[in-house]
This record gives sequence, C-alpha cells and structure tokens, in this order.
Amino acid sequence: MYGGVEKCEQQIDNDNDFILESEQQFKSKKEASEYYVSKGWEHYYANNHDVSMKRFNQAWLLDEKNPEVYWGFGNLLGKNSEFEKSITYFLTSIEIEPGNAKVYESISTSYGQLFLKTKNVDYLDLTIENLKKAIKIDPKNGRIHGQLAASYSYFIQKDSLRNYIKLTDEIDPKFINPEIRKILEEE
Repeated sequence: MYGGVEKCEQQIDNDNDFILESEQQFKSKKEASEYYVSKGWEHYYANNHDVSMKRFNQAWLLDEKNPEVYWGFGNLLGKNSEFEKSITYFLTSIEIEPGNAKVYESISTSYGQLFLKTKNVDYLDLTIENLKKAIKIDPKNGRIHGQLAASYSYFIQKDSLRNYIKLTDEIDPKFINPEIRKILEEE
C-alpha cells in the first residue's frame, strides 16, 4: 500500500503502466496479483524483505481484495517487531478470507509477542483464541497444537496444557518443546 503516502503524478503514471503491462501479461489483474504474492512470499522466505514488500505492494495495486497481500504485510511488520500494526493487516486478511488457518496462526504470534512484551493477559487470551480458530480450520496441524500447548504453559492451571500436549503428541510429538513438557513435570 506504499506506506499510505500520496503519490506524485510520475508515480501514478508508473503504477498505471505497471497495471497495463500486467493486464497484458496475465489473464486478469487477479491472476497477476496472485503471481506477485507468490513472488512476495518467495522473497520473504529468502529474507529479502524489501523486495518482498515491493512484490506485496504490486499485488495490492492489482487486487486490493487479495487476502494474502494483507497476510504478507502483517508478517513483514511482525518481522520488524511492529506487532500492533501487523495485527491490523492480519485482521483485514481474515475479514476478506476467514478460512486461512495460517493467518490465525500469524496473528496469534503477534498477540503472543505483545503478551511477552507487556505481560497483559488479554494478549495471551487473544493468542489462544486465534490458535483455536486455526485448529478448527486445520485440526491435524501439530505445529498449531504445539503453539497452543505452549500458550497454556503461562497459566497456573495446567489442565489445558496437559490436554493440548496430548493432542499434539497424537499428531506429531516434535511440535512440543521439551521445556514445555518440564513445566508439567514440575507440577
């Protein structure tokens, strides 16, 4: 979204040229947006975050309703420890497409980081709430179950921690950090 900065005439012309070129190269602006999203993720995972942001911005320019654009923006902001801002983009992605478990997992990470930073239990509750939503969508994802178990380790009552460790172990025990298991042993 180019930082919300008002563009000069030259930048607007460049955007229009880019859109026209994309329409000629792809069957639709939506298809072109998906291509640039894929490039955004490619650069994100290669730790080329400036290029990743550029690709997500190009995708947004082509399709403002592409939920993966907002998910990408949120992840990039989270990488920069801008958790409050990242949450805004994750919420937009969820509003457009509420069925992506990975976005709920991402927003839970930002809420979790805010909890660790502030010790405000409301953020921990939001972490858990969003992980539960992710599990409803992707119930066999051991990583999400493991994150949920880890989130419950912060509570004095350990019944939920025990339950989610058991559920995670049924899927794949490698997703439970050994330090989390020790918390139950100390009880």
